[in-house]
Amino acid sequence: MLPAQGSSGRKVRICGIRTSWNTIGDGEFFCPDCGGDRNYRRRTGRRRFTVLGVPLLARGLAGPVVECAACHSHFGTDVLDHPTTLRFSAMLRDAVHTVALAVLAAGGVSSRTVRETAVHAVRAAGFEDCTEDRLTDLVEALAADTGRFITDPGPCGAALAIELHEALEPLAPHLAPAGRESIVLQGARIAVADGPYSAAEREVLSIVGGALLLCSDDTERLLLAASGTPS
Repeated sequence: MLPAQGSSGRKVRICGIRTSWNTIGDGEFFCPDCGGDRNYRRRTGRRRFTVLGVPLLARGLAGPVVECAACHSHFGTDVLDHPTTLRFSAMLRDAVHTVALAVLAAGGVSSRTVRETAVHAVRAAGFEDCTEDRLTDLVEALAADTGRFITDPGPCGAALAIELHEALEPLAPHLAPAGRESIVLQGARIAVADGPYSAAEREVLSIVGGALLLCSDDTERLLLAASGTPS
């Protein structure tokens, strides 16, 4: 950009590069600069060499970029990989619900203490209308749904393991380590509410830890902490 001094004393730009933007999509995203959910425009641009504001020569393409409709900051398109606050809350709520159901499916629902512990965890995650009967009905329905939940291989079933991975893996990169550990602890507390872990409960919780990107040693440490056993 080459400035020159105008008669009024202001600097006049003689030449430079100007980008002409074109919107190719829009939506809602989490804006890192605003720190919250905002509307965005997905834009591509064309760079042109200008003289006295007149575009003369093409200088290639720009973008694509994501432009915040509020602060107008530009970001790479990978910013859209971060869930919105609303979506993140839903993912976290569904993750806790899925873990609770998996632990109940592995350990059974005969213990009232276990059912109450599961209801408390699910309600705290956002399902405020959760009841013991609803959880019990869901566990029984899942056990009867042989098209999705099978008993071989392993106590928890291969299809149940897939459900856990589908609920937890998309969430894990967006959680701090403490957040990932909290989900394992909630599942572990449900499992030990009626006594020591069963083999099936341990298998489920091991899958939960792995899906949340925790190493086996960290998962074992959390299971010991939930059971009150010194590590």
